[in-house]
Amino acid sequence: MAGILEGKVVAVTGAGRGIGREIALLCAREGAAVVINDPGVGEGGEGGEAGPAEQTARDIVEAGGQAIANLASVADPAGAATIVEDAVKRFGRIDAVVNNAGILRDTIWHKMSHEDWRAVIDVHLNGAFNVSKAATPYFREQQSGSFVHFTSTSGLIGNIGQANYSAAKLGIVGLSQSIALDMARVGVRSNCIAPFAWSRMTASIPAETPEAKERVARLQTMSADKIAPLVAYLASDLSADVSNQIFAVRKNEIVLFSKPRPIRSMTKLEGWTPQAIADELAPSFRPSFARADEVSAHVFPYDPI
Repeated sequence: MAGILEGKVVAVTGAGRGIGREIALLCAREGAAVVINDPGVGEGGEGGEAGPAEQTARDIVEAGGQAIANLASVADPAGAATIVEDAVKRFGRIDAVVNNAGILRDTIWHKMSHEDWRAVIDVHLNGAFNVSKAATPYFREQQSGSFVHFTSTSGLIGNIGQANYSAAKLGIVGLSQSIALDMARVGVRSNCIAPFAWSRMTASIPAETPEAKERVARLQTMSADKIAPLVAYLASDLSADVSNQIFAVRKNEIVLFSKPRPIRSMTKLEGWTPQAIADELAPSFRPSFARADEVSAHVFPYDPI
């Protein structure tokens, strides 16, 4: 029986390790030819080596699939373009782009440097733009294509010590939604996934308190391969009518997020004064929880369902 991606060509960024590698392996098993992009940098974007991308590509080929390695940085527009160019030169087309590449430079807000801000924005947000932009002419010409972008609950609800990462990840949601609206007329779709999985990036989560240790222990049960099936589905023709959505995957649970919507309003015919806002509206502005970690636990608890 043919896989759901038979005859498709999929480019996966950050595919040398972790979630990206599992996505690439499953896409290949489902019949896709895969471009394995990964410059092999450290968690913070330092250094680089060919090994991770080449190993993933080699594993796919040895299993009977089709894959090539690409070592470009998605933060460089010219480098990002080679990812798509390699797909077309080697396999003749490009059908799906998975924007998974990322780095972390976590630090509390008042200590965050301009360089830490720029580096994370460049890889996550600008990288997603660069690779998507490179694929767009091909998608438009063939009147089909799928973008799968990786966001994070750090972007959707915020996180301590991750202002750069959170801003980039929520920016990716805005990018995906606008691409979906702009490209719907030519049959191209764009979706986001917020993954929960134990990987090199989540391994940096501090675990100093009993609560934090418990949270990390739960996360360690959420293997990276659990993310891949939803990606393969979104890259396939089975999802032809699915676009402009935000998903999360947490172990065996798939979540569909709502979009931001007004939750209440109040009109004052004579207009508002600062004091009237304080007296009449302010009580409804205050959440029932006080700290960011309480917000996170309330909105999206970490216990798998």
